Amino acid sequence: KRQDTPTATPTATPAPTDTPTAAPTATSTPEDTPTAAPTATSAPPPRPYQVAIGTTPTYDYAAVRSQLAAMLDSLGGLGDIVRPGARVAIKVNLTGGMHFSPPPGVTAVESYLTHPTVVRALGELLRDAGAGPLFIVEAVFDAASFSTFGYGEVASYLGATLVDLNSPAPYADFVSVPVAGGLAYGDFVLNPLLVNVDLFVSVAKMKCHYNCGVTLAMKNLIGLVPTAYYRLSEEHWWRSALHGQDEAEAGTRLPRVIVDLNRARPIHLAVIDGVKTAEGGEVPRGGFAPVQPGVLVAGKNAVATDAVATAVMGFDPTSDYPNAPFLRGGNHLNLAAGMGLGSNRLADIAVVGASIESVRHPFAPA
Repeated sequence: KRQDTPTATPTATPAPTDTPTAAPTATSTPEDTPTAAPTATSAPPPRPYQVAIGTTPTYDYAAVRSQLAAMLDSLGGLGDIVRPGARVAIKVNLTGGMHFSPPPGVTAVESYLTHPTVVRALGELLRDAGAGPLFIVEAVFDAASFSTFGYGEVASYLGATLVDLNSPAPYADFVSVPVAGGLAYGDFVLNPLLVNVDLFVSVAKMKCHYNCGVTLAMKNLIGLVPTAYYRLSEEHWWRSALHGQDEAEAGTRLPRVIVDLNRARPIHLAVIDGVKTAEGGEVPRGGFAPVQPGVLVAGKNAVATDAVATAVMGFDPTSDYPNAPFLRGGNHLNLAAGMGLGSNRLADIAVVGASIESVRHPFAPA
């Protein structure tokens, strides 16, 4: 019998607030100073969101782990989001599965899929912070994806469980997760694990997208839903119903679907793999070209984290259609910010670690 409501509705973890411990006070003016006493300038208001940037030119494990550890420490550590024994789902991006081949000279995980080294390092750090069971999740496009792209080995190393979200296993059936006032959907059919974990992490690849402009931590949630429930035809191997009937509809529909998914299953920690990736698109086809920005981006608010990553890619995260990179549809970051999910204004975000300017790597849009 199908279960229509989840046993627990996920809630978003509040974004950390960086508040100075004490505001500076103006000192009194000595009597022997000029009659026009200098006035004390007010301290700038604190920025409500924090995002960390790390750098590494390669996927050397020690370097990736060191950078991620420093980045998470600079965000205040994981103690506020990882309770002892917490069940953690790590959503990776294995879009397309075996339907595409990487360009000559690079692998799939060096160009358009989340690199397993990033997930292994992050999994270790989550374990160190006290996490319990780890689940690496994705609604894969084919059974071979996890093993082909290195996740069988990572799962074995971490003692993690691989979960294909196209199936309700290890549960008997899917659940329907509501989205109050959804922009495109009023509910989503999901594997119950997604509402029964204590911590949800999105580990995305830094890429552009044909319809959505950028595909980062928030867009990564498109891979949560089972393909069989979200396609317009049985011949479609992709989630065509999320896109709509044609490209014109996709430009308005997909951004709204992304926001709905992020409300149904909020992200507690966003990590973006921009060490090696590709510009010009999300998968190997026209305009797709490998690039090596050498960056990692992480934050506890997905909107802010994606905004910083978008700026690293050389784009204005508050721009919108028809401006780059949002050439064919609306900016889902603007929609999310408008619904109170976070901010995509860089003025609201304290960037720690490397600066945006020092690592900016302009991407060609899709």
